[in-house]
Amino acid sequence: MAPDLARRFSKLQQWAEMVEPLGLTLPVLPRWAEEAARRASDHDRWADVLKGVERLAQNQILSALEEWQRDVKTRLTRLEAYAVDSRLERDQMEDAVHFAKAGDISRALTAYQQVDRVISLKERHLDTAREELESVISLLRDLAALGLTVPSDPDELSQELERELRSGRLASLKQQLRALRTNALEEVQRELPGFVSRYGDFLQDERLHGTPVETEIAELGRGARLFAQGSGEEALHRLRRLVQLHGSTTFRPSRPPAARGAASGSYGNVS
Repeated sequence: MAPDLARRFSKLQQWAEMVEPLGLTLPVLPRWAEEAARRASDHDRWADVLKGVERLAQNQILSALEEWQRDVKTRLTRLEAYAVDSRLERDQMEDAVHFAKAGDISRALTAYQQVDRVISLKERHLDTAREELESVISLLRDLAALGLTVPSDPDELSQELERELRSGRLASLKQQLRALRTNALEEVQRELPGFVSRYGDFLQDERLHGTPVETEIAELGRGARLFAQGSGEEALHRLRRLVQLHGSTTFRPSRPPAARGAASGSYGNVS
C-alpha cells in the first residue's frame, strides 16, 4: 500500500479507538474496499475516498465533542458548587473543541481524554466523601434511635459536615468521618450488648403477659448474631428497624447511667 493510504487507514483506526468513550462508531471502508485499495495502482483515487471518510468522521467527532462540552459544563458546575477548582479543565475543554474545529482531531481527542479523566477523578473523590458522610450520619442515627451514645444531634452534625464538604476541604472531612466512625463503632461494642439484654428482657416480659412477640424475639436474635460475628454496624441498623417497625410501642430504648468516674466526650474533638 502507498504510504499515504497506509497513514490514512492508520489514522482512522486510531480515531475509532479514541472515540469509544464518546459512544461513537465512525464510518469506515468495508473490508473489500480496503483490500481493493491495498492492491490498487490508482492511489490518488483511493486517497480521495479516504479523505471523504475522514471528513465524515471529523464531523461526527466535532458534534460529539460539542455535546460532551455541554455535559462537562454541568459536571464542572457541580464540582465548583463544592469549591473544587476546575479552571484548568474548562480551558482544556475549550481547547479540545477548538482543535476539532481546526481539523486537528488527534490533538482534540487527546485533550478530551485528559479532561474527562481528571474530571472523573475529582467526581469520584467528591462522591466517595458524600457516601462516607451519609453512611456515618446513618450510623449515628441508628445509635441515637437505640438510646446509645452519640457525640451530638445527628441532624445538627450532618449540617456541620455538609458545610465542610461544600467548602471543598475533603481531606479534613475524611479525617473527621474516620474519627466519628471509629468512635461510634467503639460505642456499639460497649453498649449494644446491654441494649440487646434489656430489650430481650422486655420481650420476655411481654410474652409472659400474653403478647405475641415471637417475630421480635427472632429478629433480636439475628441482630445479636450479626454483632457476635463482627458485623456491628449491620446489627445496629437491623435492631433500629426492629424497634421502629416491629417493637412494642411501650418499649423506650434508653442507655443506663454511666458508671461514676467514667470519661465523658468519648468521641473526642473531631472538628
